[in-house]
Amino acid sequence: MNEETAQANVNPRVLVVEDEEIVRDVLLKVLTDEGYRVDAVETGEEGLKALDGQLYDLVLLDLNLPGMHGLNVLSAAPATQTDAQFIVMTAFGTVDTAVEAMRLGAYDYINKPFRTEELLLTLKRAREEADLRREVAQLRRRASEKGPGSKMVGRSAPMQRLFDLMERVAPTRATVLITGETGTGKELVARGIHDLSDRARRPFVAINCSALPETLLESELFGHMKGSFTGAIQSKRGLFEEAGGGTLFLDEVSTVSSAIQVKLLRVLQERKVKRVGGREQIPVDFRLVAATNRDLAELVEQDQFREDLFYRLNVFPIDVPDLRSRREDIPVLANYFRLRFAEENGVEPPDIPPETLSRMMAYDWPGNVRELENFIERAVIMHAGAKSIPFDPPQALGRRPERDMLTRARSERWDLERLEREYILECLEETHWHQGEAAEILGINRRTLYRKLKKYREDGLLADHQILKD
Repeated sequence: MNEETAQANVNPRVLVVEDEEIVRDVLLKVLTDEGYRVDAVETGEEGLKALDGQLYDLVLLDLNLPGMHGLNVLSAAPATQTDAQFIVMTAFGTVDTAVEAMRLGAYDYINKPFRTEELLLTLKRAREEADLRREVAQLRRRASEKGPGSKMVGRSAPMQRLFDLMERVAPTRATVLITGETGTGKELVARGIHDLSDRARRPFVAINCSALPETLLESELFGHMKGSFTGAIQSKRGLFEEAGGGTLFLDEVSTVSSAIQVKLLRVLQERKVKRVGGREQIPVDFRLVAATNRDLAELVEQDQFREDLFYRLNVFPIDVPDLRSRREDIPVLANYFRLRFAEENGVEPPDIPPETLSRMMAYDWPGNVRELENFIERAVIMHAGAKSIPFDPPQALGRRPERDMLTRARSERWDLERLEREYILECLEETHWHQGEAAEILGINRRTLYRKLKKYREDGLLADHQILKD
């Protein structure tokens, strides 16, 4: 366990509900000395009020209280206290009372008077049990995930460099800024960094900052207190707290408002968060990974993004390559998706004909891996039961982008070799990969065309088994 995680584990918030002043004071001192944040009340009614207004990790609850009995407090605890572990205490313990307390959700039961060592050990075990439950829940969620992100696939040099960067930064505490076009798999990279780190057994919490309006995003990130705004009927932990000991992933971070940028900067500097409507600065332990498909440095120059926050985020930048810059991965990805979607849909995996694969290799895939994944999924479903997938590309696959080639070449700064290759491939597409006709349009002989195509295949830019007509 690293220092940050250890710090998070010794700072749980505890509520003590105990009517005996001497016992209450002893518990307050012992637990505070152990690093717990402690609130203490005398009655069951006060305990319910505290539980309604604050979120706790542990609750030490005396059963024999004046007024409301401890078992009634346990059964009436607010639904928001899903993570709280209740430990009941009584000087008049019976087996029946213990069984009833456990039935109502108590973690454990201890008799008074108790030894300090026994109490602290019980609290430690209760926290470990809560951590284990959260870990199991997270593993179940991740095991059920079907979308892009279940696995990273790629053998190309750009992907090998990406994997190397992920392995280098994962064991550190550095904040990571992931950049790349839409559909390249930025969240996949963030999850990979988390899984390779010593935080892998703790939560990975992700949020798309562009998907929520400012007020909701603020509440999601920082949490809120009951009554802090219309509709806040319960107190709620924010994602910074939910990611305790783990990783918080902020996707599309470039879209957050100036007001939230200020609050993000403060949390990164102080490692404390204040809930909406709250006064307390709550210590938080998290590793931040952010992502964007925009140029944050350019947004800083345009006064659309805070420079100080940019430098806080851009500690370790990682750029995810687009699919057109690693075309040799297309056959690998297509095969992976073909097998995956066939299994998910309960059909035999159809083959991908060489001509289809060649056309896929020539296409630029502006939607990147996500577009390729969608194409293969649709093809598997549409042609279930067929031995192979006929040439049935996405609508854009049969045409070049709307901008003409020279415009694209200038905007994307192609070199002459790239321009020549794109023109050759376009001619081949127009002739349905008829080598003789394409060579005639290009004004070269077929042998020259063959040599160029052979080089493209050797460089991983075309399928090795593509079929060209004479």
